[in-house]
Amino acid sequence: EVQLVESGGGLVQAGGSLRLSCAASGFTFDDYAIGWFRRAPGKEREAVTLISSSDSSTYYTDSVKGRFTISSDNAKNTVYLQMNSLKPEDTAVYYCAVALIAPNSNLSIPLYYGMDYWGKGTLVTVSS
Repeated sequence: EVQLVESGGGLVQAGGSLRLSCAASGFTFDDYAIGWFRRAPGKEREAVTLISSSDSSTYYTDSVKGRFTISSDNAKNTVYLQMNSLKPEDTAVYYCAVALIAPNSNLSIPLYYGMDYWGKGTLVTVSS
């Protein structure tokens, strides 16, 4: 059974930093895309960032470019999201998700077709 467990959320002041972690277990896929989505209060869920297991290519939504960084530690089966210069509009529940993809697939594929597995989320609150 695939499990994704997020941690690291919390309350931070605007301009501060947080690092989210996603511990993945139960899958041995060779090719996948893994990353972070978020749902802000009253808004639809959006993709924040993804990373490909095959070539480490990344995707970032425009609003977080230059502030957020995704990374992975394959030995620990963990994906991280370093969030700097946080803004009140970053307040949301952040979800880790993984999608099975064909080798060397473009990250637009899982963004279009959707993710296969989801964590339960961790809340990030940025105060002004």
